[in-house]
Amino acid sequence: MNRLRYLPDVVTLEYDAAKCNGCSMCLMVCPHAVYVMENKRAKIIDRDACMECGACAKNCPEKAITVRAGVGCATAIIIGKLRNTEPSCGCDEKSSCC
Repeated sequence: MNRLRYLPDVVTLEYDAAKCNGCSMCLMVCPHAVYVMENKRAKIIDRDACMECGACAKNCPEKAITVRAGVGCATAIIIGKLRNTEPSCGCDEKSSCC
C-alpha cells in the first residue's frame, strides 16, 4: 500500500534521541507509523509521513519530540475539506507557518 504524502521535507517534526527513555509512547500514538524502536530508543523512519498532529510530542514524557502541530499537512487537509477547496493552511506567502 502506498504511504500518504503531502509535501516532502516540510514537516516541523524534531526528535532528540539523547532524551528518549524508550517508553515507546510515540509509536503507540502516531497514526502514520513515523517511528520504530531501535536499540531501546525511538527512531524516525518516515519523517515525511508525519501529519503534524502533535500526538507524539504531547505524549513524550521526556520532551524528546517537538512538532508545530496545526501548521502542516493535517491542518491544510482539514481546511481544504471544510472550505471544499484544495488543501491550504491559510497562510500567505510571507508567513512561515507552512
